[in-house]
Amino acid sequence: MLFVAESAKTKIEEIRTQEKMANDYFIRVSVTSGGCSGLTYKMDFDNEEQPNDQIFEDNGVKVVTDLRSFLYLCNTTLEFSGGLNGKGFYFNNPNATRSCGCGESFAV
Repeated sequence: MLFVAESAKTKIEEIRTQEKMANDYFIRVSVTSGGCSGLTYKMDFDNEEQPNDQIFEDNGVKVVTDLRSFLYLCNTTLEFSGGLNGKGFYFNNPNATRSCGCGESFAV
């Protein structure tokens, strides 16, 4: 399962409204190679499901990921932190054994 914190839900709804996105858009999350810790998170809006997608809905937000990425993301929570020192969107990933200082990459 992938989870969505209330803070992330609020920001996602705000972006959807600003960009005038249709309700069929969802959050696509994936993991790619790269970054100083080895793996990097990628997140975007999408409206086309792919074969073998893993589909979750939490807190009223649909989150989709490919099967390979899900192996790294299982039980991860998408969060949002705003303000001057905020991180923006970030992932609270219990599977990560280490992450870089900026929080953009991780290792398992």
